[in-house]
Formats: sequence, C-alpha cells, structure tokens
Amino acid sequence: MVHQYSLMLGDRAIALESGRMAKQADGAVTVRCGDSLVLVTACMSAEELNLPFFPLTVEYRERGYAAGKIPGSIFKREGRPSDQETLSARLIDHQVRPLFPKGLKNEVQVIVSVLSHDQENDPDILACIGASAALSISRIPFAGPYGCVRMARDREGNKIVLPTYQQLEESDCDVVVAGNRDSVINIEGQAWEISESDMLEIMIAGHEYIKQLCGFQEQIVAEIGKPKTVVPPEVANEQLERKVEELASERVRQSISIAEKVEREETQNAIIADVVAELAEQYPTEQKSIVSKIEAMAKRQMRQRILDEGIRIDGRRVDEVRPISCEVGILPRAHGSSLFTRGQTQALCAVTLGTKMDERLVDNLEGKSYKNYMLDYNFPPFATGEVKRVGAPTRREIGHGFLAEHAVERVIPSSESFPYTIRIVSDILESNGSSSMASVCAASLALMDAGVPIKCAVAGVNIGLIADTERHAVLTDLLGVEDANGDMDLKIAGTAQGITAFQMDIKIAGIPLDTMREALERARLGRLRVLEVMNATIGEPKEELSRYAPRILTMKVDVSQIGAIIGPGGKIVREIQELTGATIEIDDDGTVTISSLDGDSGKAAMRHISGIVKRPELGEEYEGVVKSIMPYGAFVEILPGKDGLLHISEIANRRLDKVEEELAVGDTVKVQVINVDNQGKLKLSRKRLLPDYDPSKDRAAAPAGARPGGGRGRR
Repeated sequence: MVHQYSLMLGDRAIALESGRMAKQADGAVTVRCGDSLVLVTACMSAEELNLPFFPLTVEYRERGYAAGKIPGSIFKREGRPSDQETLSARLIDHQVRPLFPKGLKNEVQVIVSVLSHDQENDPDILACIGASAALSISRIPFAGPYGCVRMARDREGNKIVLPTYQQLEESDCDVVVAGNRDSVINIEGQAWEISESDMLEIMIAGHEYIKQLCGFQEQIVAEIGKPKTVVPPEVANEQLERKVEELASERVRQSISIAEKVEREETQNAIIADVVAELAEQYPTEQKSIVSKIEAMAKRQMRQRILDEGIRIDGRRVDEVRPISCEVGILPRAHGSSLFTRGQTQALCAVTLGTKMDERLVDNLEGKSYKNYMLDYNFPPFATGEVKRVGAPTRREIGHGFLAEHAVERVIPSSESFPYTIRIVSDILESNGSSSMASVCAASLALMDAGVPIKCAVAGVNIGLIADTERHAVLTDLLGVEDANGDMDLKIAGTAQGITAFQMDIKIAGIPLDTMREALERARLGRLRVLEVMNATIGEPKEELSRYAPRILTMKVDVSQIGAIIGPGGKIVREIQELTGATIEIDDDGTVTISSLDGDSGKAAMRHISGIVKRPELGEEYEGVVKSIMPYGAFVEILPGKDGLLHISEIANRRLDKVEEELAVGDTVKVQVINVDNQGKLKLSRKRLLPDYDPSKDRAAAPAGARPGGGRGRR
C-alpha cells in the first residue's frame, strides 16, 4: 500500500512517500521538493558482528539520468562517488550515527539514490530528511526522528529555509542544521564572516523548522512504523570488573596525567598487558573484555577529572590553547609554504600558482564547471605513528579538505583581480587533535608567503564537550583523546571579523542551544588567540610572487578582434607564443590571459597583441618593417599583423623612379599615418618625418607618369 504525506516548510513543499519503491528494505521512502527526488533505504543485517565499533555505512549516489545526463566517463556509467557525493554521505552519517543505541552490533546501511534533480533544489537535505524517515519507520533501533534544514539569508537579512541554488548565491551563509525537538545534532556549512550571534540566530530559526519536521515524521511513524528490534543489554561480569578495578584503577589514574601522547599510550598499553597477564589463568577468554574495561576506565577518569577539577589530560585549563609555532617559506621551490604546529598537531602547506589551463573540471548533476581555487588534504599514517596502506583519499580526507577549503575561500581574491589558479596542499605530519583546523591556519600562512593578496588571515580551532546528567565542560582546542572520549567536536574557522566555515560531530543525542552559545563564544576567543600568533609571523601577503611562479597578465579586447589575434588556423597566436615563449589563452568574452615564467616574455606577448588590436590614429608615428615592394610603393608593417601602404610619392623628398632606390624588403623605416579610410586601410608617409621635408615641394616630388593633382590629363 502506498502512503503519501506532505508538509509546507516555509514556502517549500516537502512530499514524502512510502510503499511504492524498494519494499524489501527495512525502511524506504522517497522525498521530493520541486522536481528533485531522492530514494532513501535503510537495512540492518540479521547477524551481529563482533567489531569494536558500530558497523554503519552511508552511501549517497547521484544517477546521471536524474538531470538528463549520460555520465562523461569512458564507460558512460556512474563510477566511484564524486567528492560532492562523498561529502553528502558524510553529512548524513554525522547526523544519524549518534542516534543508534550503544550495544547495537548488527550492520546497518543507509543508501541514498538521487533519482531526479531540477537544478534548483539541492537533494542533500531531502536525503537527510529521508534517512531519518526511513530509519524511523523501520525495525532498526533508532532514536529518531530528527529534522534537517538548510538555512540562508537574503540581502535584507531575512532567513530562508531550504534555499534554491540562486538564493544561496545571493546569501552570506549556507548553514545546515539538524536536530531533534530539544537540541542540535549537527551543524555544517560556510559563511561570509558572520558573527557568532548571527550564527546562533540562524540555528535557532532552523530549529523551529526542525520541530515541524519531527512532528511530521512522528505522525508517519505512528501510522506505518514497524516495531523496533530490541537491543539486549550487555550482561556485566561484576566479579571481573572488580578485579580489573583493583589492578588498574590507580595506574590508569596516574596515566591520564601524562601529557605526551606516545608516552601515555605506551603506559596504558603496559597496564593492559599486565592486567591481561594477571587474569589470564582465571579469565582465559575475556581478554577483549578486559581491554575494553580498562579503556572505559581511562575514559571515565579523564572525563571526571575535567568536570571535577577543570584540568585536562595535558594539564591545560578548559579554555586554553596549546602552544603554537608558525614558519613560512620553508620549501625552496614551492610558490608559498608554511609549517603550522599546535601542540602535537602539525600541518605542512604548499601553495602552487597556475594558469587558467590548470583549473579543475567539476562534472556533476548541476553541470560542468571549473574551479580556480582548491585545497587538498592528506593524512598519511605516520602522522599518528601507525603503519597502514596508503591509497586514494578517504572520506575523512575529502571532508577535512572541503572544510578547510571553504574556510579559506572567503578571503581568496577574485579571478579578475588575481588571474591565477590557486592550489593548496595540506600534508598532516603529526596529529593529536584538529588537523583540519591546523590546515586552515597553515593554508592562510602559505597564501601570504606566496604573495596571494588575501584580505586577512584565517584560523580555526575545535571545541569539545564533556557532559554528564548535571554538569558540562566546554573545551577549547581538543586533543585527540578528548575528541575520542568526549561528546562533541565542533570545528569553527574564521577571520577576526567572523565565521567562515564550521562542522560539528557529536556522540550524544543532542546539544542544547545554550551550550552551543557557550561553544561559539569559546571558539571566537580561541580563534583570536591563534590569529594573534599567526599575524606575528606574517601579518600581510608578500609584495612579490615567488620567482618560480608564473607571471600572468590579462587584457580585454573586443570580441570582433579575437579572430585577428588567433589568425588563420591559429597562425598568428602560435607565432606570438613561439616568438616570446609566453602562453596565450583567449576566452569567448574577449579576455586574453598571458602567462610566462618571466615577466618580460609576457610583456612582449602583450605588446604584440596590443599591436594587433590597436587602431592606429591619424598623425601617429611608428617604426615599421618593409614587408613587400610594389611598383607604386611599399607595404610597411607598423604593428604585428597590421600594415599600411607607403606610396612611392611619400618615401623621399625627391622624385623616385623605383621604390628600390630608397627601400628594400626587411628595412626598418620610420613612418607617419596620414590617412585611415572607412575600412581601416592605412596610408603612410616617410618623407614627412625627414628633417629636410618641405610641404611646398610635394608637387615636384610627384612620381613618374603622374600629373599635378593626380589627374589623368588631356589628350
């Protein structure tokens, strides 16, 4: 039986349907807004898996037919997920993962298929709503439903729910908010340096719509929801717990005061090995259980110390940032480079400046486009002292790179004022918390070192949370262990003026808005502290680009002159490139981009092009080259690709029988423009620039066979 439901969210209509498609899935819905339509399915395996983590996978796939497109790959079918598909899958994962019960060991999979895309309504938010609905009506244990909206603001400051692409283009923010009736589960997005108070207002406005979505789904669950599978509680071995407590409690308490990561981990591993060996005879099959109990003990004691004493595992106060050091210009051949170190987290950033030919092609359902600014993030296994297989970028690397890219994008100059393609690479050399925010800081420093005219520095910090039923502590600049054992990881990046990008992951069912207010303010203070150190290292972009960076010049020509620059079959533009060594690119709108490894070749190419498009004026003087000789005069090239007729009567202050008496092909000659007709044809004079020129003798210098006045004469 097909069930159909609808809801007006602001001025947007959301239609949800179940029972028509994918009926064998545990939960399946379609969600539609405009002509954008997604199918979301949720399935849970019958058997439990013995894994140390919850086996949840989220897949987000766009079908080419959704936008009437055939995929552009050689196979003409969808291949590996694009970066945007990966980011959408991560967004859903961040929202649903905290809402599954602890102890669930069955594999759960959520698959989103974008079936229709109207080029106006982004399907990612529809997918988030569909994920909540599909899981909520299924038998899968899930603490839903939840709601998700995208918020924007128009130029008058009015808040817009579920904005179209066009509305987002005109907005100063793009904020995705997810939550339940009482709290926020996830926030993610970017902004044009908005304030923390504005950010909170947008979240509060979004939460009102979230409440509507929760009520909407609760009615659907009441009508078609399936009974939930019960997750049996874990049976505790109280005797084993007491033994582990006796043997490990005090040693673990001492270990959580060790600030250095490797030393602390080695100490805790030694505790585990000793306790396992001590209990091996009495509990030979409980090794994994002993390990998990000691890890849980370390987590509990770390959290308790923060809540009771306000002291963290490395001795910092809750609002304190780790020691920071910044260096720039450390890579000899990179166009710009930096090394940013915060505690035991270190990011090496390199900036490469390229031409328009280096832009990155993006081919998705919205169509083809090109990026002239990009940031790629790499996280090698040695950053955490591990040995792992090195392969293609992981979801985490793509997500962290996307966050850092958008954080810095807000200060990147326009292509009109800085016509370079900019690529930043962040290599994480050490990691102990918030490598994505270290990438933001390092990228900002490297851009200034490269001489890219960014308007100001950008920095980022992450904010954590430790909470129990009655108390909470907001932590500035999380360590890795605080992230793993805490309840929230809120990454906020921005300038001194405001927020540019943000992302939040949580491990609990939600964060109250009052706590979010406190976290945003703490992030602002932390960011200002980091910016202070960065600005002391390099406060503004270098005045000159690296000598290894290409030099790019741009000029604008009339569209009608493009053909003259290119020449027949590209002959003219090839000649200019071969002659000067510069590279020339011409856009359909008449923009000419000239790039070269040194400034002189680019300037030479620009002079050639300027000569082609320049319209000589009456009376202007040029040094030209004689290209050909005719009985009646010579053709002189005064500008590249532009010549004029130097009549035999205008060559010398005397009568000539032949042009060759004064000129030969290849001679350089100084001439003046004496006539430009309606078709742009030029007439030149040499004699008028000679020192002994006498205008009164022009008649006497008439060529052989000619009569005064140029008439044909009478018989």
